Amino acid sequence: MESRWIESIIYSAGGLLVGAALTRFLIVLSAAQSLALPDPVVGIPLRLVVGLAGVVELAAAWFCLSGRQRRMQVRLLVWLATNLVVFHAGLFWMKIHPQGTFLGRLTDPLQLAGTITGLVVFWLPVAFVLASYAAAAGLWLESRRGAFQKMFCPGCGGHIKFATQNLDQEAACPHCQIGVTLRKPNENLKMTCYFCKGHIEFPAHAIGTRMPCPHCQMDITLKVLPAR
Repeated sequence: MESRWIESIIYSAGGLLVGAALTRFLIVLSAAQSLALPDPVVGIPLRLVVGLAGVVELAAAWFCLSGRQRRMQVRLLVWLATNLVVFHAGLFWMKIHPQGTFLGRLTDPLQLAGTITGLVVFWLPVAFVLASYAAAAGLWLESRRGAFQKMFCPGCGGHIKFATQNLDQEAACPHCQIGVTLRKPNENLKMTCYFCKGHIEFPAHAIGTRMPCPHCQMDITLKVLPAR
């Protein structure tokens, strides 16, 4: 299960994208003369491209706020963040000021530059990029932790750590060197009583334990045998 902080980042990013989209729509409706100029990157009027950017952001926000596919949502955020980074890196390399582009500063057309609100809006994209990459790193760590299992050796009781892909395979215990079948720690096994043929279910770590059969009360040793 993914950590709750990753889910919080997804919802926060969704809210941020809603705010960004609404701000772009306000910019489109404003009377700023610069919006009639062609975007230096895509070559069409800024007003049109800003509106399209708002539509994309609104669609991404809807996916983040309404969906339950956490991994796909994080991938979408990382894709948006990477595009933002690459775009601004390209502007820097081409010596183009961000203000004159469709992903430029949101504060200038609304005359928020120099205010506290404008400062917050200016740094929000940076927070968005960092949070998106942090969520992706968190998911990667979660998947790495889920790639391994732990169990007790039925012979010596020592802890055995193994890759999930090796479940149900035979391996030597690293502590006592006896052969064990790699199983999930909470997995129950089944066997048939040697005397009454009754079915017995027991946890994997109890293999080798001697106990009375719950059906006939005869002493038996718990082993991995096919149930009949």
